[in-house]
Amino acid sequence: MTDTTTIDSATFRRVLGHYPTGVCVVTAADPRGAPIGMAIGSFTSVSLEPPLVAFFPDKRSSSWPRIEETGKFCVNVLASDQQELCRQFAMRGGDKFAGVSHRLSTNGSPILDDVIAWIDCDLYAVHEAGDHFIALGVVVELEVHRPGGPLLFLQGAYGEFNLLG
Repeated sequence: MTDTTTIDSATFRRVLGHYPTGVCVVTAADPRGAPIGMAIGSFTSVSLEPPLVAFFPDKRSSSWPRIEETGKFCVNVLASDQQELCRQFAMRGGDKFAGVSHRLSTNGSPILDDVIAWIDCDLYAVHEAGDHFIALGVVVELEVHRPGGPLLFLQGAYGEFNLLG
């Protein structure tokens, strides 16, 4: 294994900040039906067989342990016009669902209204990875709700994808 202790965290963040990430909200519902949600900027497809996706919750997250406990989650892909929704779910504490309309997936997780797409999953595995976890989900249902440009995060700012040609 390579020794990475010489990499300054500020430099690491600055350099990798030049690569855009899509912004999603991961949701679930606790056993009492109370909705849980967290904004993430690290979501990816992993496998076609079985259909797997992954995201990377911070170990300091207060929402992630509650989502993990449910054993299922829904990834809501935010549209470029949903920056305020992202900020609401990125806050620590408080009622993240205040004023947010949604419906429940067949798995019982909240699907936020007007998102580009949603991917409903059963939790497949969780692995430790430095100061984050790798959460893998097996996809049980998914749909494009409103085709359009996704919300992107790049160099500390939100933006959108502009198709050329």
